[in-house]
Amino acid sequence: MASIAGMRNPSAVLYGPGKMAFEDRPEPEIEDPHEVLIRIAFVGVCGSDVHFWKHGGINASGALDSGLIMGHEASGIIYSIGSAVTKVRVGDRVAIEPGAPCRRCKQCRGGFYNLCRDMKFAAVPPDSHGTLTRIFRIPEDFVYRVPESISLERPPGECVVVMGSGTIGLLCAAVASVFGAHRIMLVDVLDSKLEFARKYLDCETFKLDINATVEENSEALLKILDLDGVDTVLEASGAASSIDTGITILRPGGKYVQTGLGKPKVEFPIVTLSERELMVRGCFRYSSGDYELATSLLVKELIKVKPLISSVSPFEETSAAWDKTARGEGIKNLIRERRRECPAKWWREDYKE
Repeated sequence: MASIAGMRNPSAVLYGPGKMAFEDRPEPEIEDPHEVLIRIAFVGVCGSDVHFWKHGGINASGALDSGLIMGHEASGIIYSIGSAVTKVRVGDRVAIEPGAPCRRCKQCRGGFYNLCRDMKFAAVPPDSHGTLTRIFRIPEDFVYRVPESISLERPPGECVVVMGSGTIGLLCAAVASVFGAHRIMLVDVLDSKLEFARKYLDCETFKLDINATVEENSEALLKILDLDGVDTVLEASGAASSIDTGITILRPGGKYVQTGLGKPKVEFPIVTLSERELMVRGCFRYSSGDYELATSLLVKELIKVKPLISSVSPFEETSAAWDKTARGEGIKNLIRERRRECPAKWWREDYKE
């Protein structure tokens, strides 16, 4: 595999399952006065990255033939700005919202830009390249500095059950706690995940018995909670048994949100859904205001994410970080894009070598 030494813009390019190369791709240039260039600092490993690494994507046969720069969970430093940029300055540390919509379609104008059919989302085949590169370009309104202060409203307390205690499930539970959930339970099939959840959130946990029926698991879970049904279920695993259990434990009129992705088609307990008049909602990536809210929660230290970081791998070991996540090791594994010439002030003390 090629060395990145001497490359001006080293990039991790995927050509198919298990076929990744480091290449010196051209640095992007500002084409619109509202665009910024970002010097990438860290890129988180997502489950979708692993799926592309192992299987070449989802129904994407041939889509990687010309190569795709991977990565979309990124942070970095503002490297250059367009002439009309006012939101950020060169040197600002920023989180990156990794997708720019068309801004013109019905979904965009209606406030649901996450559903834009022409969304240019990082690392989506065939030609929307990602953030595992040195320099990344995006409009200024899709990068976020740490805000000074944002007020939050807290709704009345509810009992919330989160199915799946990976990174998404843990953060869903953490946010539910900030917004006033009276009681939170994390559900998983792995003891190690549940042990981490108890330490991280000081919450209740339940191990789903893979040999038990949905009814048996649901009865045991509700017995621990001493409830006839829970108010809200956030499903973050995508597993069929988890989905079924999540629907089954809801009270009449309860709320169910599907955040995890699994098989394209699974059996769904539609009779329970109808008889209890449940409110069911899907969840695609994120929506307007989510990044502002997330950064404000971090600034106020209402949610701590450092404990979630299990490992930080150098850029040269990108595929090893993907494999680590594929094996279920750790909670969130990061890839560090760092070169010797980076000014030390760009990097938090926590990650200095």
